[in-house]
Formats: sequence, structure tokens, C-alpha cells
Amino acid sequence: MMKVAQPKPFTFEGGERAVLLLHGFTGNSADVRMLGRYLEKRGYTSHAPHMKGHGVPPEELVHTGPEDWWDDVQAGYQYLKEMGHDKIAVAGLSLGGVFSLKLGYTLPVKGIIPMCAPMYIKSEETMYQGVLEYAKKYKQWEGKDEGQIEEEMAKFKETPMNTLKSLQELNKEVRDNLDMIYTPTFVVQARHDEMINTDSANMIHDNVETDQKELKWYEESGHVITLDKERDQLHEDVYAFLEDLDWED
Repeated sequence: MMKVAQPKPFTFEGGERAVLLLHGFTGNSADVRMLGRYLEKRGYTSHAPHMKGHGVPPEELVHTGPEDWWDDVQAGYQYLKEMGHDKIAVAGLSLGGVFSLKLGYTLPVKGIIPMCAPMYIKSEETMYQGVLEYAKKYKQWEGKDEGQIEEEMAKFKETPMNTLKSLQELNKEVRDNLDMIYTPTFVVQARHDEMINTDSANMIHDNVETDQKELKWYEESGHVITLDKERDQLHEDVYAFLEDLDWED
């Protein structure tokens, strides 16, 4: 079996202004690495933590949930603080986008960039199918043969995943608190998002209380917009939004 290098959390130091970058459910820091590198070249420091159970064998994911991940998100924010960054913006993909919004009404942030963040509740069954696909892909990526994968998957299915219920609750909580967000917000949404109800983007944009808000649709992209074909445009747009913020305040 080949030993593959795992993506690791990263910190790219580029300047005084800092951006917390948050990956998605079943994702890892690789989701936001190119964005981090781009921002570093333009004078921004970025930090991308890994949420517990992510970037490790899927067997570990089933024993974690939104409370663990929220702790990790806040720890990532504190990490930037401890590095001496007082002014922090946050950008997150998918579940990371949901957490970026939660951060927006919980802690002081300069700007919020939710990217393909779901606000509608998916059935546990649909979410579970996604987890199974992820687990299988992960095992293939580890270089295991089909027989071993089937055996491990059968065992994997025996573990209940209570996380999914709490994921639904997290979405509802954040959705109910959008009007508590007074921070400038740039809502990013892929037109061909196969994972979430894209009307989520309108819901976020229409309900956050800030006047400084914008929604942009990316016509050529799918759910993992940070790695898709419009990523260069996305990088530029994120940078333009960050440059527009009042960092002095």
C-alpha cells in the first residue's frame, strides 16, 4: 500500500492583515491552499486549520461533529490573534462558509466570504451518501485494493453517524442568525453547484444586516469553487473585496 502525504493545516505569512480560511465538510486545507498562496503574494497572512476528523482516515470523521469543528474554527482565529494579527477576515468553503457566518456574529471579524455555503437542510440520507462516497474515495486514494475497500466499507457502515443531525441543527442556527451579521459580506456561489441548493446564496445575501454586501455567481463552476476553472477570477474578486474593507477601524 502506498503511503500518501496528507494535506496539512497551513499558515502563510504575507503581512499584517490576516484571513482565516476554512475548508468544507469531508474536505481539508487543500481546498483553500491556492487561495492562501494567492493572498500571501498580495500581502495577506492566511491560516487554514483542519477541523477534527478531517484530513485523516474517514473512520475518525464519524466520531466528530459541529461542536468539535466550531472549537477548531475558534482556535484558528485565536491562533492568528496570538501571532499578533488583530484584524482578521474569514473565508470558508461550504461548511467552512457556514462557520464563517457563525464567526461573523460571534467574534470581531473585518469581512466574511462564504463560498457555496448551504443554508437549506439536506436529508440525513443524502448527507450520509456523501460521507460514504468520501470514505470510499479516501480508501482508493490510500492505494487499497477493491477487496479491502469493500470489507472496510461494510464495517464503516456499521458505525452510526450522529453528526448529520447536528449538522442540520448548525445550518438552522446560522440561518436564524443571519440578521445578526453587520460585517461586510461577499457571498460567492457557483452556478453549477451539485451539492447544495444554490438559493442559499440569495438567502445569505438578503438576510445579513450589513449594507456592504455583494453576491457573485460564477457561471462555469461547481461546488468546490476554489479548485474549479474560475478560481483565478475568484482569487481576484476575494482580493478586491478584502482591499475594500476598512482595516484601520
